[in-house]
Amino acid sequence: MIFNFLIVSDEVDDFRREIAIDSEATFLDLQNAILDSVGYTRTELTSFFLCDEDWRKGQEITLMEMDTAADQDSYVMDETRLEEFIEDEHQRLVFEFDLMSERYFFIEVMDIVPGKSLAEPKLLTSEGQPPRQTSLDDLMDPTADPAKQAKGLDLGEDFFGDTEYNEDELDRDGFEGFDEITPDMADNY
Repeated sequence: MIFNFLIVSDEVDDFRREIAIDSEATFLDLQNAILDSVGYTRTELTSFFLCDEDWRKGQEITLMEMDTAADQDSYVMDETRLEEFIEDEHQRLVFEFDLMSERYFFIEVMDIVPGKSLAEPKLLTSEGQPPRQTSLDDLMDPTADPAKQAKGLDLGEDFFGDTEYNEDELDRDGFEGFDEITPDMADNY
């Protein structure tokens, strides 16, 4: 049996990928097909979530074993076949490709083709540019442009209380040597 998946993004309107994959393939095979189709590296942590018709997340299938509560079933991509969870056309999933800022691709089963098989996943449609992949290295790079580091993160107007900071309220007497720093000395730091 073959599953045809439609993959879209809420970040890029004209982005669309369609992938055909065998029902006996694993979620890791699907992840790799998706990442290859958008040119992302395979170095970031990812997860699939089964969803209901309103895109509410349910069962998670992780890239690697996570420490979960004993009362929850844990599924890992390389050990879990698509046919174990994919049952119907129009079934929905989300693929979380950026755990740091919770960015997703939305996936829907568009067609199930019984009686056929595929040795390898096949990219059927590739339209539009995918959203930019942000890695943990990008976020931690001290030389990176802060706007690029924050892309995809919702830092908001009041990030770490920056709107409440008032330099005049800082007790300079509590910091030995603070008053001896002149503006031209501060440029050396």
